[in-house]
Amino acid sequence: MRLLLTLSLLLWLPAAQAESIRLLLQRSPLAGSQYYAVGAQWQQLQVGDRLDLVREPDNRHDPYAVRVDWRGQQLGYVPRADNRAIAAALDSGERLVARISRLSRHPDPWRRVQFEVYIEL
Repeated sequence: MRLLLTLSLLLWLPAAQAESIRLLLQRSPLAGSQYYAVGAQWQQLQVGDRLDLVREPDNRHDPYAVRVDWRGQQLGYVPRADNRAIAAALDSGERLVARISRLSRHPDPWRRVQFEVYIEL
């Protein structure tokens, strides 16, 4: 309901303002970071860094897999429990933007990197 209200209000904005609007779709931990480049790139990663979301429809473990890359290096995946909406949006050509939202040296790899996904309107 809140998303529909927000979208309705955005339709009333002038076109010049609407070009820069981003709506938060989800906030997630990075899955699988312990297997990819997070360890090697930890010192360079910063909150706010752009992430690329890459659909992997032929992934043998998950047909809704969405890989998360940073500067051309794989960092991990959108968690399986959270990836269906992101996969559907990417498959339909939506403009999604992802950014690192939190970094922590926590021993649990699921708590080291958090990212946010936005849709650009």
